[in-house]
Amino acid sequence: MNLLLKSATIIDNSSPFHLQKKDILIENGVITKIANTIKNSNNIEEIKLKNLHISQGWFDSSVCFGEPGFEERETIKNGLITAGKSGFTAVAINPNTNPVADNKSAIEFIKNEVKNSATTVYPIGSFSKCSESKDIAELFDMKNSGAIAFGDYNKPISNANLLKIGLQYAQIFDGLILSFPQDNSIAGSGLVNEEINSTKLGLKGNPALAEELQIVRDLFILEYTGGKLHIPTISTAKSVKLIKEAKSKGLNVTCSVAAHHLVLTDDELKNFDSNTKVLPPLRILKDVKALIKGLNEEVIDMITSDHNPIDIEHKKVEYENAKYGTIGLESLFGALNKVVGLETLVKCLTTNPRNRFQLKNPTIKEGEKVNLTLFNPDFEYEFNESDILSTSKNSIFISKKLNGKVYGIIANNKVVSNF
Repeated sequence: MNLLLKSATIIDNSSPFHLQKKDILIENGVITKIANTIKNSNNIEEIKLKNLHISQGWFDSSVCFGEPGFEERETIKNGLITAGKSGFTAVAINPNTNPVADNKSAIEFIKNEVKNSATTVYPIGSFSKCSESKDIAELFDMKNSGAIAFGDYNKPISNANLLKIGLQYAQIFDGLILSFPQDNSIAGSGLVNEEINSTKLGLKGNPALAEELQIVRDLFILEYTGGKLHIPTISTAKSVKLIKEAKSKGLNVTCSVAAHHLVLTDDELKNFDSNTKVLPPLRILKDVKALIKGLNEEVIDMITSDHNPIDIEHKKVEYENAKYGTIGLESLFGALNKVVGLETLVKCLTTNPRNRFQLKNPTIKEGEKVNLTLFNPDFEYEFNESDILSTSKNSIFISKKLNGKVYGIIANNKVVSNF
């Protein structure tokens, strides 16, 4: 693959060309030259796009594709096309499948399905068998088969002793444990954030306390056991404070935040749109502001779309009966680009998550294999169903004004583009 990128602004803190506009020559999948102007003497294919910006390829640490078992929601093949066109050169796939990915065969199935894709897939294995929080799954075998971490997607590890044993055991092979932050004994049958809007609308509330209490428990266990803990998709101001305090103690803990929790509040619930039914639930403005501050202070390590396709039969129903989840790959960049700040956003989609999951960080310099996301940070539009590439259409951002257009990716010697 030979390409010449013209007049591209580079966003990469690790590159000597950070924030500079350059031409970039790619030959046989390797960046061979970066300069102010490169003459195209060999008639190489040129990519010249309006306000072109490039960064290291983005990595989403929490994605669901459904396959195997829920192909009506999304297939791996279409999911990877969606990811590539949304700017992601790598995704971590959750064990939100049927059967749950809790053994080496399940991990190997996923790895075999994604060969020769532009977007690289890293499976996350289930922490417990069948994600039931009763017995620890085959963590070591899954690690050897390619799993990069272990967690029960959107299900808390209700058995505290299981988490304790898991954190101790995973240290043998330097494993990373994910613990979803919700205490179900507090959350109960709550559907949305327990606040004034839940009362007004007559919807059962799930209090912030359910998240915060679980985080307190997990951090106490981590302090006792040692090991590595990642807390996905935190959503409250107090959660940020708790994790900040834990990091100041030297605990090996990281956390992520979902894109929708950085821009939307429970005011979205007023129309009873089931696409707003997500887990953790949408919180209040105070929490949104605290999450953004947590990103800027580097308490929150990474941003995820928490992409979770749900088929229409399970989403276009009464709010109480709808399944939790929103798709988010297609909308993430446009939703956050003007909210978080471009350099912070790129860092939370590239170096930070890759460092935590112990993946190699690409960089934009001569001699490096090409792994790039191409985008325009100044493109305002209204996000509609026609912008959705996923099989399922359950987006929380439909009809929202977004700012930022993804052109595509160049990775694994392939181009996936919207141009």
